[in-house]
Amino acid sequence: MFRKIQEKDKAFYINTANEFYDSNAVDHKVPCRNIENTFNELMRSNEYAECYIFEKDGEKAGYALLAKTFSQEAGGLVLWIEEIYILPQFRSLGLGGNFLKFIKENTKCARLRLELCPSNTRAYAAYKKHGFEVLDYKQMIYDKNPD
Repeated sequence: MFRKIQEKDKAFYINTANEFYDSNAVDHKVPCRNIENTFNELMRSNEYAECYIFEKDGEKAGYALLAKTFSQEAGGLVLWIEEIYILPQFRSLGLGGNFLKFIKENTKCARLRLELCPSNTRAYAAYKKHGFEVLDYKQMIYDKNPD
C-alpha cells in the first residue's frame, strides 16, 4: 500500500532518508537539515514535492520522494522520482515495481524521470523492466549554498 506522507511519519521519514543517504544507492550524503527542510515542505504543500510511505502488512516499509517540474521538451509536468528507498527486510517483495505502476496509473504528468548511480545495477534493471530509457545527458549543477 502507498499513502501520502503525514506529520506522524516525521521520525520514520527522517531516519529512513538518512539510511538512504548512507547506502550505496547515492554518491554522497546530504545534511540532515536538508531532509528536515524537505519534510517541512512536504507538510506545507504538495506544490513542489510529494512523498509516499510504503506499507506492508501494517508496517512502514519505505518511501518515495517525487519532485515536480515543467518541461517544454516533455510537453508538460514532469515528476522526478528523487528517491525510492525500501527497508532491507521488505526488499524483493514487489513494492518498488508496484509503486512505479501506481505512479504511472495515478498521476497526470507527461514524463517520469529519475537519476541513479551507475553502480546501482539492481535499480537500473528494475527501471528498465518498467519501461524507463537511458538519456545520454550529462548533468551539471551549481550549488548556491555548498557545504
